[in-house]
Amino acid sequence: MKMIKYLEDLREVKVSENREFFSATHEEIKNGATTDVYFLRTQDILKHLGIDGKVVTAEIFARKNGIFAGLPEVKSILKDKNIEVWSINEGETFEPKETVMRIIGPYNEFGTYETVILGILASSCGWATAARELKEAIPDKPLLCFGARHVHPAVAPVMERAALIGGADDASCILGAKLAGKEPKGTVPHAAFLIAGDTLPIAKAYSEITPDDEKITILVDTFKDEIEESLRVAECLGDRLYGIRLDTPSERGGVTASLVYELRQRLNQKGYNNVKIIVSGGLTPERIKELALSGADAFGVGSYISDAPPIDMTMDIKEVEGEPIAKRGRIPGRIENKKLKRII
Repeated sequence: MKMIKYLEDLREVKVSENREFFSATHEEIKNGATTDVYFLRTQDILKHLGIDGKVVTAEIFARKNGIFAGLPEVKSILKDKNIEVWSINEGETFEPKETVMRIIGPYNEFGTYETVILGILASSCGWATAARELKEAIPDKPLLCFGARHVHPAVAPVMERAALIGGADDASCILGAKLAGKEPKGTVPHAAFLIAGDTLPIAKAYSEITPDDEKITILVDTFKDEIEESLRVAECLGDRLYGIRLDTPSERGGVTASLVYELRQRLNQKGYNNVKIIVSGGLTPERIKELALSGADAFGVGSYISDAPPIDMTMDIKEVEGEPIAKRGRIPGRIENKKLKRII
């Protein structure tokens, strides 16, 4: 597919009737197929006037505070263009109206990509910020992201990578973890226990096929009372057991602080002080803080991260040929930020 820059280029955009997935390919993103069409009309008009090559300074700011993520993808969009790009670092915090990125160069080099750039940053920053909110509630305890089941698979790796940038310690999505330089982490789902008909056969098999240096965590809420099942599993696996996972469904009241506290005490009474309690299921920063105080050791969070709203990003033209300018309501000229570093 050729680069889509002007309205006449739309004739070249063909969608196969046999297309299997609706998500954009890397090539389609880079070639402009996911931009808003009015940016093509803008290029047509500016070209007609002979001013599409004017050098402009464009700045991107966020509408609320958050954690910055998505920078590598934006760099991939803008590389090889005749422009300068300045940005804050991934993982850094930003405040409302703070300049997080600045692009300097001929408008026809990058204007078409405004939709794409803002979309990358809005979603990635939203997911990273949600992960940071969770991590700040439990700074000394592990946080695992497994929100891939809540989003389209095309963006699941993007989401889980952003969560790791924001503060999650690990991720369960294979590609998401690998993109962040980590190995995916996870245990065993309810499906395995339901098919076997009992928790212990799965626990034993898990132990038998897993290398001795890998940690084993067993889900305990499938068939029996969580505390009864935890003690059965602990007795069965002994020192081989690293942790038990509570994922009690909302239909049964979810995982409560009282349940976690009782389980911790009963495990300790039986000599299983080293067995960790891992909690998942509808967790929020407030809930995980409460559960941590009751004895939970680690947390698996999906929907709080995956459902995080994008952080609205805005791109403004602030200079044209070196002269300050802005739409009404904004201040003409660059908004300086000492955290900006040149990346292109």
